[in-house]
Amino acid sequence: MDAVREKLIGMDQRYQTITNDLMDEKVFSNPALLTKLSKEQASLTQAVEAWHKLKALDERIEQANEMMKESDVELKEIAKMELEECLPVQEELLEHIQHLLIPKDPDDDHDVIMEIRGGAGGDEGNIFAGDLYRMYTRYAESKGWKVQVMETSISEAGGFSQVIFSIKGNEVYRDLKWESGVHRVQRVPKTESQGRVHTSTATVLCQPEAEEADIEIDPADLTIETHRASGAGGQHINKTDSAVRIVHVPTGITVNCQEGRSQIENRETAMRLIRARVYEEIKRQRDEEAGAARRAKIGTGDRSEKIRTYNYPQNRVTDHRIGLTITQLDRIMEGKLDGIIAGLQAEEEKKKLEESQG
Repeated sequence: MDAVREKLIGMDQRYQTITNDLMDEKVFSNPALLTKLSKEQASLTQAVEAWHKLKALDERIEQANEMMKESDVELKEIAKMELEECLPVQEELLEHIQHLLIPKDPDDDHDVIMEIRGGAGGDEGNIFAGDLYRMYTRYAESKGWKVQVMETSISEAGGFSQVIFSIKGNEVYRDLKWESGVHRVQRVPKTESQGRVHTSTATVLCQPEAEEADIEIDPADLTIETHRASGAGGQHINKTDSAVRIVHVPTGITVNCQEGRSQIENRETAMRLIRARVYEEIKRQRDEEAGAARRAKIGTGDRSEKIRTYNYPQNRVTDHRIGLTITQLDRIMEGKLDGIIAGLQAEEEKKKLEESQG
């Protein structure tokens, strides 16, 4: 029994266990556990189906090999034809299974919290941050995902000095996890009278949104303060202590939320942000300790890494991590990101396959 088949047997057994658990009344009456088990079962389905096909092929090949040992010429001919049919199918199926067994990122099925900040270039950097926000919301709309703005600092010239928003849907993090980093734009700003091309930047941070089941945060580790909201907003601004600041003392991670119309709403948003950021920090530390896990990554995922250039004069986008250039910038800024995301996914799969084969 080789390692691939042993792994498939384990997955099949786990699939059957989950099937039985899903019929249990205790699981059925626990929505969080029901969702978790259903997602796990769905992630195993393709591998389990492939295993059942492989088992049937293995049996046919074994029977054909036994027939080849017979002295009857006619039986040998039948066995030969059977092997000629089954062996190429088995080889193709095993290759498909290798890809199915590539370790999945456990965060792939998570929703995300994204933060975009205007970077170098002053007003133009903020305007570009607004363009990126629009690009991601258009992409989310095309996938049927839901976008919710959590915090904004609107720039007077347009765009945002900062915008934080969540995207909820099916496997959102799987598609957007490579977006963290510095996005560089080359274009003629609206304020440029000489028609010269300027280079500006915006930074993107994309984090998996952690559920309470993903990470347990000790309330004793949190410092929670309320204060009056500042800046433009509704009539509640500056009249009540509706803004909430939360500090996670062990990591020093701080969030401040004032966009909501009540202290309860801001506190809930702040807790979502704290959970996501602490979860990401714990994951980063775990990755560094593992060492090898980081080799399979495309880039560092750091906010400071320059990942992509958007060149308006040449209608061109280049992703520097995989050397991919697409001359359809206008379409990409409308949220048509599938080409870039497919390229990044293919590169990740290739790297993980190399890692698993050692």
